[in-house]
Amino acid sequence: MIAGLVILFFVFAGLYADVLWFNQLGFLSVLTTQWAAGAALFFVGFLAMAIPVFVSIQIAYRMRPVYAMLNSQLDRYQQVIEPLRRLAMYGIPALLGLFAGVAAATRWQVVLMWLNRTDTGTTDPQFHLDVSFYLFDLPFFQAFLGFASAVVLISAIVAIATTYLYGSIRVSGREILVSKAARVQIAVTASLYLVLQALSIWLDQYSTLTSTNDLITGAGYTDTHATIPGRAILAGIAAVVAILFLVTAIIGRWRLPVIGTALLIVTSLLLGSLYPWVVQRFQVDPSAKSLEAEYIQRNIDLTRNAYDLSGVTEVPYNATTTAEPGALRADATTTANIRILDPALVSDAFSQLEQFKQYYQFPKNLDVDRYTIDGKSQDTVVSVRDLKLSGLNAGNTWVNSTIVYTHGYGVVAAYGNQRSADGQPVFLESGIPTTGSLGTYEPRIYFGENSPTYSIVGAAADSKPVELDYPSGTDGAQQTYTTFTGNGGPKLDNAFNKLIYALKFQSEQIFLANDVNDQSQILYDRDPVTRVQKVAPYLTLDSSAYPSVVDGRVKWIVDGYTTSADYPYSTPVGLSDAITDTETPAQPFALDKINYMRNSVKATVDAYDGSVTLYAWDTTDPILKTWQKIFPSTVKPMSDMSGQLMSHVRYPADLFKVQRHILSQYHVTDPGSFYSHDDAWTTPNDPVSPSTNTTLQPPYYLTMQVPGSEKPAFTLYSTFIPDATGTTSRNVLTGYLAVDSDAGATDGVRSAEYGKLRLLTLPKANTVPGPGQVQAKFNADPTVSTQLNLLKQGQSKVLNGNLLTLPVGGGLLYVQPVYVQSTGETSYPLLQKVLVAFGDQIAFEDTLNKALDVLFGGSSGAQAGDTSVPTTGTTTPTTGGTTTPSTTTGNPATDAQLQALLAVAKQAIADKQAALTAGDFAAYGVADKKLSDTVASMLALLGQ
Repeated sequence: MIAGLVILFFVFAGLYADVLWFNQLGFLSVLTTQWAAGAALFFVGFLAMAIPVFVSIQIAYRMRPVYAMLNSQLDRYQQVIEPLRRLAMYGIPALLGLFAGVAAATRWQVVLMWLNRTDTGTTDPQFHLDVSFYLFDLPFFQAFLGFASAVVLISAIVAIATTYLYGSIRVSGREILVSKAARVQIAVTASLYLVLQALSIWLDQYSTLTSTNDLITGAGYTDTHATIPGRAILAGIAAVVAILFLVTAIIGRWRLPVIGTALLIVTSLLLGSLYPWVVQRFQVDPSAKSLEAEYIQRNIDLTRNAYDLSGVTEVPYNATTTAEPGALRADATTTANIRILDPALVSDAFSQLEQFKQYYQFPKNLDVDRYTIDGKSQDTVVSVRDLKLSGLNAGNTWVNSTIVYTHGYGVVAAYGNQRSADGQPVFLESGIPTTGSLGTYEPRIYFGENSPTYSIVGAAADSKPVELDYPSGTDGAQQTYTTFTGNGGPKLDNAFNKLIYALKFQSEQIFLANDVNDQSQILYDRDPVTRVQKVAPYLTLDSSAYPSVVDGRVKWIVDGYTTSADYPYSTPVGLSDAITDTETPAQPFALDKINYMRNSVKATVDAYDGSVTLYAWDTTDPILKTWQKIFPSTVKPMSDMSGQLMSHVRYPADLFKVQRHILSQYHVTDPGSFYSHDDAWTTPNDPVSPSTNTTLQPPYYLTMQVPGSEKPAFTLYSTFIPDATGTTSRNVLTGYLAVDSDAGATDGVRSAEYGKLRLLTLPKANTVPGPGQVQAKFNADPTVSTQLNLLKQGQSKVLNGNLLTLPVGGGLLYVQPVYVQSTGETSYPLLQKVLVAFGDQIAFEDTLNKALDVLFGGSSGAQAGDTSVPTTGTTTPTTGGTTTPSTTTGNPATDAQLQALLAVAKQAIADKQAALTAGDFAAYGVADKKLSDTVASMLALLGQ
């Protein structure tokens, strides 16, 4: 008894903690709605199972024959069971009802969506029903019929067992004797079961629109002309057999229902399997291209609509492969914003330059955002400086990890298109306390992706702050302390709440510590994605939240999707597979196989107080409208967004990955071409990933002007190459997908161009190298290889950054930053070189500006934003490789000067490498300058 009470109190503690958490956040209605729906369905499921089973047992028992002739075996069974009969009659229905109740409670979302369903205004092309029938009605009806069938079947089983045990059914030789009461009960139960099966078979007609065959998802020719009519006939036959069982209950003869059941089985084999196979094999297969054209077109249209791709603009792009002088003048804004800072490689640089203390950290992959600096939009690489409690080492006590070290500090942001003279990021926001171009904002990060499991804040011991704010201070102080003043978590203002959380986190210190007082709050579930998921359980969330400085606060922006697997004629996608690439690892989803997706909600989480705000982003989405009925007043209208927040909203990467996956096949809108599979594409593998890794290249955010658009915009893009499954892959570009990711300026008005997808289709006659080919050329070019080998000397390694592809200059420009990192413990990658390619031409220079000038003849009109550093040589572009100038002239005096200068250059190269290995970047710069001057003198002697 005591143990049971203890268990119940632990359960209560968990539930009460949830109430406190949701109530503090202002979303208590979300929790209570789930609980109410789950509880109601539990009782419905419990009663719906327990009552029929109980009634079935009672009828079978009460209608048993009084003087039944039982065999000795059954007589012994009765003697054993009789003392437990009453317990079994109540216990078996109760136990089955418990399982049924739990199963029913888990379906609360299906039931609530059906009760609050919203019409879509779109009808399917086969049955001409509103698509809402497939999204909301059909899943509910199928779940209901499945549950009801299970109840009836179990009721029949227990009835048969009871009647047999008490002699209503007896086996005498080869004859089975059934009493009248048992016959009526079994026949009526069988009739009810067949009625349910008839309804289920009838609904299976509609399921053909979401089933996948060898060609498409949805009903094809065979389904329409054989499977669907066959299921309608089978449903009718099942209904007739149900009537025959009722007849048996009245007249007492089993022959008719037995014959009817046999007919149903045979007919199901003929109409459900054989006839569709015959139609497919002998009618469809010989003429599939023409007969399936109508259904392929349905699949194309509805798949594109389900993934919000019906508005894709196709732009023929006759890409040239020859770099012409001045070709980049029309793309000056794009080239000025080319991001040479790779957010996947500069995390170590951020850590070494901006971490300051061992208890701070930066994530492995940083985020890309944009800010208006001096009136111009600037792409930036950003991150927050979050806590790392493991860095405290021996100081990682409960007091330190819970009460003292409670929050990270500040946003660190670097220009995406700049680097310092020695290859470091150029920060526009940095330092502790924070300084820079982002203005004044609340820098404390109490809610982040790496925040501690829980912290206790808000209490000041003896009126003195105890929470470490940042590791510097005034008047000689080494630290500055603060006290949390927001409303970020449940209050620990009474002994009961302290006890609840001591049990939840299994820490008696929460209850006993003197530093926990009436002003204390406990912060937990601090990851932004976790917080949004709890208050909006119906959303599938993007794999990456990103921080932005908005209205004087650091806000985490999280994209939320409504998804479904029940959209008619839409091809399903494995969500985890579609979004996995070199930057996003595979992850599980509650609903992984989907065939409908909308970015319906934009959510924010305040990094200081953890407040969550949901904004309705796609107001036309019927699934979101349905959930707004279920959880009213939890989602705010988009008009409530501030202008600054709107300016930082971007098109979500996970949705874009799913869309590019679909467009790899469904860019083809002609049924004949789709059937022939003659123009299928795929996303290229990331060329900078290990050769054994076939992970896809991620999409990249860049500010650029895509052909077909009127002005430059913050854009997310990806490329396509031919799908050569099972054959040798041709890594040439076939398509370029870009989406406008600028939601709007600071005026708060959503841009009409936001979400506009443009698909550049490249001509098949011209071969435009794909990312794999370009990377291979970079690696194979002799001059590039020589310079890379020089950079690799000693204990240094060369890291290739993200390979960017930009539609500029009438063709496709590739840009790749090259980083050098020594192997020391405190080393970090330094951006030293930039590789660029256009067609078959390559340039490898110290800066992007110089590389573009070399590639486009020195008068390209490009004005890239990277900071100039001394060059180490000039590369002349050639087809298929690079060349260096000759070191002989035929004049002995000049040749002698060249040889002397060459010796100086070699020594300068050695000095550079020694300085790089030692991490002495001042000496590195001196040697680099000496090498540059020497090469310039050599070129002057050569007349170049």
